[in-house]
Amino acid sequence: MYEKLGELKEGYTAITDMDNKHPDMLQDIGIYTLAEGKEEVLFDEGKESAILLLEGSVRLGWNGHIQEIKRKSVFEEDPWCLHVPKGVEVKLTALAKSEVLVQKTNNEKEFEAKLYTPEDCESSVLGEGVWNGTAERVIRTIFDYNNAPYSNLVIGEVISYPGRWSSYPPHHHDQPEVYYYRFDKPQGFGCAMVGEEAYRVEHNSYITIPGNLDHPQATAPGYAMYFCWMIRHLDQNPWTDRIMEEEHKWLLEPDAKIWPEK
Repeated sequence: MYEKLGELKEGYTAITDMDNKHPDMLQDIGIYTLAEGKEEVLFDEGKESAILLLEGSVRLGWNGHIQEIKRKSVFEEDPWCLHVPKGVEVKLTALAKSEVLVQKTNNEKEFEAKLYTPEDCESSVLGEGVWNGTAERVIRTIFDYNNAPYSNLVIGEVISYPGRWSSYPPHHHDQPEVYYYRFDKPQGFGCAMVGEEAYRVEHNSYITIPGNLDHPQATAPGYAMYFCWMIRHLDQNPWTDRIMEEEHKWLLEPDAKIWPEK
């Protein structure tokens, strides 16, 4: 499923909702657009939450902690993300116009809240030196099963270079996933494939990806594409790795020959 959100208005813009909007994603996902000075109190009795700053400057307050964070660009800067268990109140105060993405899901486990800083983020460039550079991109993992096995969520970011591919080679996994997109220029666009369907993705749009469907992405030349990727672990079946499609595994061979050979 693909949807354009258009220009984000002040307040909350829902992307998914466990009860009403794409319930098969098993997550509540949305974006708070906050004017300078605006305050929001986030609290959920039964769901853990990941609170990701997309851009702007905010003050976070939780469990007696206060931290001011800022981010000018998702393309140039690694993320700040606060992860809290159920029952923790988070006070969010905008110190400038800001946009904050919130991802939530059910989780009965108790765990310590953690603020992931840009230094905590695992960031790497994939696709360097292979396939004639056609899938070079930056992958950022904020938290997943490796560093937060108590969580039912995974959250990270990708920067797909202009004219390149990402989520490549094609792969799938059992768990549902959501991609939320931004472009470095508002007229930017790309292509998202989910199984046999293809969509033109634009600034402030998203796709939902049911389990077991591959989902390669492509970016138009001249435009850099950002997407936040959000996975919900399944009960007794957490997401730990990508399952490559058999017919495309040859691309992973160290001596794979790509036409035209250079």
